[in-house]
Amino acid sequence: MDIDQESAAVKGLTALGAEVRRDLARLNHPPASWTLPVEGPDGRPALDVLVVGAGMCGQTAAFALLREGVSNLRVIDQAPRGAEGPWGTFARMETLRSPKHLTGPDLGIPSLTFRAWWEAQAGEAGWRDLYKIPRLDWLRYLLFVRDTVGVPVENDTRLLRLWPAGGLIGAAIEGPAGPETLFARKVVLACGRDGSGGRRMPAFATGGEGRLFHSSDPIDFARFRGGRVAVLGASASAIDNAATALEAGAAEVTLFVRRSRFPQVNKSKWAAFPGFLRGYAALDDARRWAFTTYMMGEGTPPPHESVLRCTRHPNFAVRFDEGWSGIAEAPGGLVIETAKGRHPVDAAVVAVGFDIDLTRRPELDAFRDAILTWGERVSPAEAAAHPEAARFPYLGDGMQMLERVPGQLPELNLLHVFNWGVTLSHGALAGDIPGLGIGATRLAQALVRDLFVAQADAHLPRMVAHEDAELEPTPFFVPRDER
Repeated sequence: MDIDQESAAVKGLTALGAEVRRDLARLNHPPASWTLPVEGPDGRPALDVLVVGAGMCGQTAAFALLREGVSNLRVIDQAPRGAEGPWGTFARMETLRSPKHLTGPDLGIPSLTFRAWWEAQAGEAGWRDLYKIPRLDWLRYLLFVRDTVGVPVENDTRLLRLWPAGGLIGAAIEGPAGPETLFARKVVLACGRDGSGGRRMPAFATGGEGRLFHSSDPIDFARFRGGRVAVLGASASAIDNAATALEAGAAEVTLFVRRSRFPQVNKSKWAAFPGFLRGYAALDDARRWAFTTYMMGEGTPPPHESVLRCTRHPNFAVRFDEGWSGIAEAPGGLVIETAKGRHPVDAAVVAVGFDIDLTRRPELDAFRDAILTWGERVSPAEAAAHPEAARFPYLGDGMQMLERVPGQLPELNLLHVFNWGVTLSHGALAGDIPGLGIGATRLAQALVRDLFVAQADAHLPRMVAHEDAELEPTPFFVPRDER
């Protein structure tokens, strides 16, 4: 982009920002706050909502809450600005998998869509010419949405732990100003794929300091220019890491895949229509289990663009039916062990994703034993056949965690999940772009409902005391003491 184009893009975004603010004003955003003050155990005002995570899901959830008049909230993220979520960190694809026309972070406001953001800089012709959304442009778009609608994000602020606090949730956080304790009526856990459990690493994948990585690690592939790199996995991230290594000048990159071939059909694409996204959560347990375990069992093919990005390099190879059984350190490198042989490499990347297991999350120590999971809602045989699905939390209608034993730990219901952990209970409403707007709206409406119901008895006398005599000063006005 030359200087003139850059200047035009800046002007276009400035004008778009003004248009968004006009649209929001027409929609009465932000509406007046309506929640009533609640005092925490420390005597200070408690938050209505603490949102943990300010990536795509967290900022959209916060925006949805602001649109509902819930402004007594805080949004924290442990990463610096621009490093929230995967887009500017460990995501290594060139473009998003999703079609360019999908919406979500905009919450139905046309001027906030990615298309509006793109056209403000490149015009309608630029939109027609765009094939798919470049990854870093998606990040820039998310930051534009956040700034324009006024989502208040506190970066470099980490959640340390949560605990029940007499009908509230206590939270220990640490930010630039140091440690802090706060209390909230509700907590939204929007910490991304990692926040659903943790990184998945084989038990044997230890050691190899500086040479053995998880795909979500920061990796300087240029270090291995001219060397051999091995990648384990058949996912999009596996292919993208392999492509990044090739483009950085690796002499040889080998992808090891446990399956006999790549999955060919992305079944989750079928499930991206409104009926499924809105209706899935209303199904009984058996049908929800059947839909999602089928999709999980079928697997997801890597995007064809990513595969072509690798296959254009003659030094790329795939070894199907060959998972890893061990990793040994060797002078100047590693040795990948499989059932078919040993493979010396300079670096290895494990790209098998993230576990679903909220009991692994250290911040949830105080709640761990009370969390109801899907494994407790299906037969032991089904749970054994689908162990990953069995570890998903079994969530209520507002994406809140539920107790294994009702009454055991009531404050658990004040924790709401808004990451990949919602998938078995609600469908892919927190992580995949097609369901994001539906998911954030459902979450916000449930929180608003609960916040009001909890204070309904306090709202009643406020209604009784309300005075706004609409007929004054007509002849039909009746003074209050005569009514």
